[in-house]
Amino acid sequence: MKNKLIPYALALAGGLSAAPAPSAAATEYDCLVEARNMAEIRSPVEAIIENVAVKRGDSIRKGQIIVTLESGPERAALAMARERAAMTGSLTAAQSRLEFAISKERRTEQLSKQNFVSIGALDEARTQRQLAESELKEARENVRLNELEVMRAEEVVKMRTIRSPFNGVVVERYLSNGEFATSNVKNPILKLAEIDPLHVEVVLPATLFGKIRSGLRATVHPEAPGGSFAATVTLVDRVIDAASGTFGVRLELPNPNFKIPAGAKCKVEFKH
Repeated sequence: MKNKLIPYALALAGGLSAAPAPSAAATEYDCLVEARNMAEIRSPVEAIIENVAVKRGDSIRKGQIIVTLESGPERAALAMARERAAMTGSLTAAQSRLEFAISKERRTEQLSKQNFVSIGALDEARTQRQLAESELKEARENVRLNELEVMRAEEVVKMRTIRSPFNGVVVERYLSNGEFATSNVKNPILKLAEIDPLHVEVVLPATLFGKIRSGLRATVHPEAPGGSFAATVTLVDRVIDAASGTFGVRLELPNPNFKIPAGAKCKVEFKH
């Protein structure tokens, strides 16, 4: 320790200005701004692209139609299913037959009690009523099946319309109108990014473990566009990396006007 102080003392003795004492540990840490979510949009079915409604750089809203696929046969099948579901003639006829069979059975029971008809005639009337009930049940089941077929056909048509899963921007457009879209993982149509809010990823030394908690406020200084922005800690890794002696922290950074670009380097300062 004495040897280390000798140059400092000699500098003072010679009238030279001493080197500044070491500063306190920095309170800012390197970080990276990332999109909250990245999604490559693919077709759920194999079909020709009818229209890609967005281009690279466009802002998009959750639920917005971004791609439509050709769906002529599917829409025709839906129209047929709806027409079939609207036909109630079989159900009406079955209901009428059951009402007639019930009425006939009652009359036959009364006549049987008065010995005007045989037991066989009464059994026949009961059997006709049972058959009519079965026919009505079958007609109702067919109506339900037709309704389900409409629902299935509607879902098939919906699969030809692709909507944005979140608010964000179009990062890349890979396919255009008229091209063949597949569900193959290697052939996306679009790439989207959700950038409000953004995620800020930072790696901190293990000495800060336990001091950084979810809900802690921080200030983020991105390289672009510059300035200071408030963020909140949302995730703290529960495992420290033994090799580097660090742990990861994620913050949420509001970006309502898409002013801050994802991918920007930044500095973060925590407010204890």
